[in-house]
Amino acid sequence: MVQKPKINQTVLLTGSVAYDRIMNFPGYFKNEIMPDKIHNLNVSFFVEKMETGFGGTAGNIAYNLALLGAHPVILARVGASDFAPYKQWLVKNNITTSHLMTVKNEHTASAYIITDRRDNQIAGFFPGAMLEPITRKKVSLPTTALAVVSAQHPIDMVTLPAIFKKKKIQYLFDPGQQVTSLSGAQLRLAITGCMVLIGNDYEISLISKKTGWSMKQLLGKAGMVVATLADKGSVLRTGTTLHKIKAAHVKKVVDPTGAGDAYRAGLIVGLQRGLDLPTSGRLASVVAAYAVEQYGTQRHHFTWAMVKKRFGQNFKQTL
Repeated sequence: MVQKPKINQTVLLTGSVAYDRIMNFPGYFKNEIMPDKIHNLNVSFFVEKMETGFGGTAGNIAYNLALLGAHPVILARVGASDFAPYKQWLVKNNITTSHLMTVKNEHTASAYIITDRRDNQIAGFFPGAMLEPITRKKVSLPTTALAVVSAQHPIDMVTLPAIFKKKKIQYLFDPGQQVTSLSGAQLRLAITGCMVLIGNDYEISLISKKTGWSMKQLLGKAGMVVATLADKGSVLRTGTTLHKIKAAHVKKVVDPTGAGDAYRAGLIVGLQRGLDLPTSGRLASVVAAYAVEQYGTQRHHFTWAMVKKRFGQNFKQTL
C-alpha cells in the first residue's frame, strides 16, 4: 500500500537545475545512424531551431508543482556566474530558493538536447556547479513530508535516500539518465524503502537488469513502480495491482522535453490530495500534455481550474 503524503506540505526537489539548449532536427535519427558502423560513430545533425530556456529536472518539477498550488523547495548546486536570471524566474513563480547552493567561479549546469521528428532525443549534459555532490558537507533540509531524488551527482543519489529514510521522509526515486552511472548495488540501496520508483519504460527495464530484480521484486522494495510510455500513456504498479493510464489528448506536439517532469508533478499532487492511484495517474497525464504543447520545459502555463476542465474532457471524471 502506497503511503500518501499530507496535502500542502513542502515538496523537496533534489536534482538538476540547468539551462536547456533545445534543438530541433527536422529528420529522423534512425536514417542517419548506421547500425553496422556504430563502433565508429561520427555524425552531425543540422538543426533548424535552437532556444535556451530554464530547465533541469528539479527545476521543471518545481515549476509544475507551483502551477498546481504545491510548495516546492529546490536543493541543488548552481553557478554564481550565470544563475541570476534563473533565480529571478524561480522567485517570480513562487518556488523557494533558500536551499540552493551558489558556487563561486562556476557555471550553472547546461543540457544540450536534439530532438528528431519522432521525438527521439540525443542529449549532452555539462554539470558545472553540480560536479561536486551536495552531500559532501552537512545538508540543511526544510521541514517536509515528501522529497524527490532525481538525476544528479551519483553520490547524492545514494546518500540522499539514506538521509531521507533516517529522517522518515517519504521520497520518489527518479534516477532518469543517471541509471547508467549507478551500479546495481547503488540502485538497490536507493530503491529500497522509496515511496515511488519512476522512470520511462526503458529506464525501468534497465533498472531491473542492473539490480537483478524482477518487477515483483522491485515492488517488494518500492511502494509503487511507475513506467511512463510517452504517447502510449503510463503504467502504475503496486503489489499485484496494475493500472494502465492513457495519455491525455495533446492539441499539437511541439516539444516533448519536460513532459516527464510535468507528469511527476501531477502524480505528486494527486497523491498529496489523497486521490486514488488511477486518478493521480490521469492527473499526471493531463499536466504532461501542457508541457508537450510548448517549446521548452517551463513555458507552458495552466491553473487548477484549467486542469480540472481538461481532466474532465479527457477522462469523463471530475477531480
